Amino acid sequence: MLEPAWWQRGAIYQIYPRSFADSDGDGVGDLRGIGAHLDYLSDLGVEAVWLSPIQPSPMVDFGYDVADYCDVDPTFGSLADLDRLIADSHARGIRVVLDWVPNHTSDRHPWFLASQWSREDPRRDWYVWRDGRDGGPPNNWRSTFDRVGSAWSFDRRTGQWYLHSFTPQQPDLNWDNSAVEAAMHDVLRFWLDRGVDGFRIDVVHKIAKDPLLRDNTEAARRHDEDWATIHDRVRGIRRVVDEYPDRMLVGEVYLLDLHRVVSYLNTGDELHLAHNFVFLHLPWNAEAFRTSIDDFQALAAETTWPAWFLANHDHSRVATRFDDGGHGPARARAVALMLYGLRGTPFVYQGEELGLPDADIPPARMVDVDGRDPERAPIPWRPPSVAGPGAGFTPGEPWLPLVVDAERLCVERQAADPSSTLALVRGLAALRRSMPVLQTGAQRCLEAGSDVLAWLREGDGERVLAAVNFATVPVPLHLGAELPRRARMALSTDPDRADGEVDLHGLALGPSEGILLRL
Repeated sequence: MLEPAWWQRGAIYQIYPRSFADSDGDGVGDLRGIGAHLDYLSDLGVEAVWLSPIQPSPMVDFGYDVADYCDVDPTFGSLADLDRLIADSHARGIRVVLDWVPNHTSDRHPWFLASQWSREDPRRDWYVWRDGRDGGPPNNWRSTFDRVGSAWSFDRRTGQWYLHSFTPQQPDLNWDNSAVEAAMHDVLRFWLDRGVDGFRIDVVHKIAKDPLLRDNTEAARRHDEDWATIHDRVRGIRRVVDEYPDRMLVGEVYLLDLHRVVSYLNTGDELHLAHNFVFLHLPWNAEAFRTSIDDFQALAAETTWPAWFLANHDHSRVATRFDDGGHGPARARAVALMLYGLRGTPFVYQGEELGLPDADIPPARMVDVDGRDPERAPIPWRPPSVAGPGAGFTPGEPWLPLVVDAERLCVERQAADPSSTLALVRGLAALRRSMPVLQTGAQRCLEAGSDVLAWLREGDGERVLAAVNFATVPVPLHLGAELPRRARMALSTDPDRADGEVDLHGLALGPSEGILLRL
């Protein structure tokens, strides 16, 4: 097998900085808090951490409204704190990936303030300004946030409308202006020069829109995203990153069409990885997962590398989303095995390694513009009975309430329990690290019954069989005659499952159980 790149070897761990660890007692997580827990991340075996936005921001969309691309918000610390975090991470073999938001800025960014001042200002064309139509906005484009409505806001000072794909406080940059593109490329170089190892590109598909601003229609492809110019835009970004050795780009390509997602990867000179939201939105159904995995593989070029995730800061946690009938905790363990066992890069959102559910957030404590607070609750590091209501996340008042069961689910309790979800994820990372076949081996799904997702990993004389039972009752594992009768259990999500040799012809998977078998 070819030696994998660092971003292919193991998990990339998403840190939502506000909710990871607070070092100064203000109730909000920060860079020094992350730095204090690097040994935890090292023990978790992650290859890299991806930090959600840390740049200066009014926090209307909690960092995705950037007011300065080349600094750190005081909430999180300073550039010196980030430099120290990068150096300390690298010393442990952990890479650092930053969130980059190229589609829009904050309305308080100096670029927008200049653009808004006058129609004649040199920065005017850095954003999308247009005259209205029939007394209303220029077209029928809608904000991604349903409660916002139109993607246009009227500016009384200059008598024109400006485009915002999200909130009115997040005006869209005009990537048809070459000066904007050049300025954003320089932003990348600023961070790459500081040792950043890559970027997660926020809503990358949005940076190319129909320059004629035609209406969206039900039948036609959307005009406000994923326009034909997107691939040249992404190639330009890739060329900048390729000026630096061993760096990586992963894109948030939020398109529910695998053909379009894969088109950002197959050319080999655009993104290294793309988040697959088709996979994220699957129901808990073995056939649905099998079809989606096979479809991606069928569309992908030989060198295209998948990225797998089922949770992030914008979507309900696995233990809650798949919890019908109380099966969420077991399914969260099975998902962990799936992510680490599939060919591709696992992306793990902080707290998923603990099997955290969504937190219960009282209406008075909700602060997010789109109601995403439950999945953003802080990490419980220690039992509240010992560490107080901040559960080791903060000595102060947490900016959001923690999960109800923090006493049992906290890191300290799980680290001491060999049957915990944390122990399971550490075990999965160790297996992937020690078995090259789990990193780069070929993959094919197997027929194993309607309720079982099973796949084979093969390479360099190694073979591993993975299987997940999607049913809530035990299910016999029905496999073809091509497989040997005997296998060795490498790992099970069921802590009561015994290690050692098993008879494949008599093996039954427990409810929501996942297994890895050496053949």
